[in-house]
Amino acid sequence: MDNVFVYCEIEGTLVAEVSQELLTKGRKLATELGVELHAVVAGTQIRGKVEDQILPYGVDKLFVFDGPGLFPYTSAPHTDILVNLFKEEKPQICLMGATVIGRDLGPRVSSSLTSGLTADCTQLEIGSYTDARTKVTYDNLLYQIRPAFGGNIVATIVNPEHRPQMATVRSGVMQKALYDGKARGEVVYPDVDKYVSAEAYVVKVLDHHVEAAKHNLKGASIVVSGGYGMGSKEGFDMLFDLAKVLHAEVGASRAAVDAGFCDHDRQIGQTGVTVHPKVYIACGISGQIQHIAGMQDSGIIISINSDPDAPINKIADYVIVGTVEEVIPKLIKYYKQNSK
Repeated sequence: MDNVFVYCEIEGTLVAEVSQELLTKGRKLATELGVELHAVVAGTQIRGKVEDQILPYGVDKLFVFDGPGLFPYTSAPHTDILVNLFKEEKPQICLMGATVIGRDLGPRVSSSLTSGLTADCTQLEIGSYTDARTKVTYDNLLYQIRPAFGGNIVATIVNPEHRPQMATVRSGVMQKALYDGKARGEVVYPDVDKYVSAEAYVVKVLDHHVEAAKHNLKGASIVVSGGYGMGSKEGFDMLFDLAKVLHAEVGASRAAVDAGFCDHDRQIGQTGVTVHPKVYIACGISGQIQHIAGMQDSGIIISINSDPDAPINKIADYVIVGTVEEVIPKLIKYYKQNSK
C-alpha cells in the first residue's frame, strides 16, 4: 500500500518513451518515500513482450493486463483497470504521460476516485505542506510543479488528503535512465475480466493509424530554434540552412509558430515539446517562461538576439548581441568552411 504507480502506454508491444521517463522519476520518488515502484500496462498479446522494456527501470511489481479489446486504446476498459486496481492497491502517487491517452485517461480515473490531478507538470518533488487555516502539517506530499496563468508564474500544487496524488508529465520533461540498484521485478498477470466490465467494450476502434514523426527534435544533440524575431517564414530558411550544416534539428517558439513562420510540430515549450540537446541555439527568441520550460535543461545555450536584455540571455551560456540577419549567415559561412 501507499506505493508509487506509473501507467505505461504502449503502441502495439512498444512501451512509450514518456512512460520510461516516468518510471525513472517514479523510482526516485519511491526510494525517497521508502516505498515500492509499481507499474501497470494494458494491451493485447503483450505478455512476454513488454516486461523487458519496463522492469529495468527499477520496477518492484508490474501488473500486465493482457486481453482482447485493450488495444488500440479506448477510454472505458483502461479506466476500469486503473480504478479497480487502485481501489485494491491504494497507491499514494500515480504518474502518467501528458499525451493524448494520458489526458483522456487521467481525468477519468481521478474523477472516479475523487482524487486530484495536475496536468503538464514540469517538476515532481517530495516535500511538506502546512495548511495556513488549520495549521496541520502534511509530510511526504508530492509537489506537482507546473507553469500557470499563461506561464507567468510557476505553481506548486499539493493534494494533502485525497489519494492517489495524480500528475501527468509531457514527454521529454524527465530524463530516462536504467536503474542500477536492485528491485524485486515481480510480474503478475491479473484476470482482465475481474477488472473490466463487459459494457466497457462497447466502443470499437475500426482503424488505427500511426504516422512517423517528420523530425527528431527530442533526440537531437543540436537544436537551432527560432522565435518571432526571425521575421518571416523565409527568415526560418536560414535556420534550416544552419541546421543542415550543423546536422541539427530546427525548433521554434510559440510566437513564431502562431505567426506562421514554422510548423506546429516543431514548437518547443510548455505547449510544445521539451528538448535536452547538448547545444541549443536560440535565434531571435525573447525567452518567455513558456518557452524556457521546454529547453532550460540543454547542455549549452547560445542566444542570438539584438536585445542584450532579452530574458533568455539570463540562462544562456553564450550571448551574441546582433540581428539574426547578420549573425546567422556568418555562422553558416564559417561552419561550411570549417566542418569536416
